[in-house]
Amino acid sequence: MQHTGSPWWTPHIHADRRPLLLARNRVQAALRVWFSDQDFTEVDPAGLQPSPGNETHLHAFATRAIGTDGTERTLYLHTSPEFAMKKLLAAGETRIAAFSHVWRNRERGALHSPEFTMLEWYRVDEPYTRLMDDCATILTLAARAAGSTQFRYRDRTCDPFATPERLGVAEAFAHYAGIDLLATLPDGQPDTPALATALDTAGIRRAPDDTWSDMFSRVLVERIEPNLGHGRATILDRYPLAEAALARPLPEDPRLAERFELYACGVELANGFGELTDPAEQRRRFQHEMDEKSRIYGECYPLDEDFLDALALMPPASGIALGFDRLVMLATGAPRIDDVIWAPAG
Repeated sequence: MQHTGSPWWTPHIHADRRPLLLARNRVQAALRVWFSDQDFTEVDPAGLQPSPGNETHLHAFATRAIGTDGTERTLYLHTSPEFAMKKLLAAGETRIAAFSHVWRNRERGALHSPEFTMLEWYRVDEPYTRLMDDCATILTLAARAAGSTQFRYRDRTCDPFATPERLGVAEAFAHYAGIDLLATLPDGQPDTPALATALDTAGIRRAPDDTWSDMFSRVLVERIEPNLGHGRATILDRYPLAEAALARPLPEDPRLAERFELYACGVELANGFGELTDPAEQRRRFQHEMDEKSRIYGECYPLDEDFLDALALMPPASGIALGFDRLVMLATGAPRIDDVIWAPAG
C-alpha cells in the first residue's frame, strides 16, 4: 500500500487502510483479554507530566500549563507512561498494563510517528525473564488476531509461532561485528579508546569525538539490528549496565544489566527491564543522561522528584514497553506505521 499526494482521510485511501485498522482492533482486543486472564489491571496514565523521561536521545513536546491564578509552569507530553506506572506500583498495584498514547519529537518515518501507542506492563516480584515469555505469547496472539501466519516488514519475514532466539549483547557483538565488547568494559566502566580501536579493526566508521555510548549504538544499528528477528524473533539480552539507565545490574555479572529488547524482521518491538528501585542510583543515572543531553543537544528535562520519592516504596518488579503500532505493522505486513494508525498525527 503506497499513497502519495492525497491525505489519509480521502475515502479511497481509507478504504485501503480499513482492513489493517480493523486488524489493529482485533489485536488490541485479544491482548486485553489475555492481560485480564493473567490478572492484570489495565490503567490509563495521564499524558501530561512534570518530566517526559530522562533518556539522552529521546525528545519531548513541551507545553505551558496555566493555573486558575494565571501562574504558568512547563509540562511535557510523556515519552513513556513509565514514571506514572511505577508510582502505581509504589501505591500497591502488582500487575498493571496500559495502552498509552506517547509522544516523541524529532521522530517521523516508516517505523516512527511523533504520536504512537505504547503497550507497557509490569509484574511485581517476578523476574525479567518472565517478560520474555510474555513477548512470545503476544507475538502469537497478534498473529492469530490479524489472521497471519508470518510477520513481514519489507523483504524480511519472521515466524511469530516459533520460540524466540535469545542472544546476549556481547555474543551479538562478537558474532556480527567481531568485537569483544566486555574487553571494553573493564570493571564495568566504559573504555572509550578500547572500543574505538575495536571499531577501527572491524572497519566501522566513527567520529574522533564519539563517546563509548556513541560507538556502541553505531555497531548495534549498523551490524547487529539488521540481522535480528529473521525467521524467528530475537531477544537481545544482557545489555551493558552503561546502556541501561533504568535497569538492575545482572547478579552474576554487574557489568551487565537485566535489560533486553525484542526484535522481529529486523524491527525493534519492545524494551524490557528488571527495574532499578534505588532512588539515589536512579538520580545519578538520570543526571548523567541529562548532562549528555545538554552536551549533545543543548537542552535537558527536569527530574520527576515524585517519581524518585516513589522508588523508595516500589517493590522489586519487572517491566516492559512494546510498540503496539509496530506489532500491528508486522502482523499485517503494512509498510508504514501511519497505515495502522486510525488518524495519524499531522
